[in-house]
Amino acid sequence: MNVRLISGLYGGRIIEGSGTSRTHPMGERIRNALFNKISAEIDGAEVLDAFAGSGALGLEALSRGAKKATFVERDRVAQKIIDNNIKLLGVEVQSSLVRAPLASWVKTNHEQFDIIFADPPYHDPQLSTVRELFALLKPNGLMVLSYPGRGEMLTETGVVVVDNRSYGNAALAYYRKEGV
Repeated sequence: MNVRLISGLYGGRIIEGSGTSRTHPMGERIRNALFNKISAEIDGAEVLDAFAGSGALGLEALSRGAKKATFVERDRVAQKIIDNNIKLLGVEVQSSLVRAPLASWVKTNHEQFDIIFADPPYHDPQLSTVRELFALLKPNGLMVLSYPGRGEMLTETGVVVVDNRSYGNAALAYYRKEGV
């Protein structure tokens, strides 16, 4: 299943979907709502696309002016697709693909991000790993978590839920790390 980038420099371009049943691509309607909501924060941002799948969230952010995108994906088929999509758009310089499980990478990574997209597989939400992502946010940074519409929403000290939207069987929670 192919994915269309919505707006920005690469708006309208088609990228390859994740190609594996172990990932679930975020629907275009939800992706559009997400990026419309955070559009003022994208320009110049350093973003993390956790559980990257096809890389659509990080690539959409780059299309809309993000400075850098880091993609973390453990599935080998999805890794190849992300790599192909990065090359297709010519964004190798602004992109970094981490070929590892997020749970192990997050323990050794010391980089911090302005925006984190966390879209874990619905059948395996890995909430303990997602919770660890909050430590990778810069002060006042934003994390957007995609989760099943009737699923559990995380809470964490030092991070405030600033919005929560439901889109049928999917929901997005927006978290802001309190400034230090």
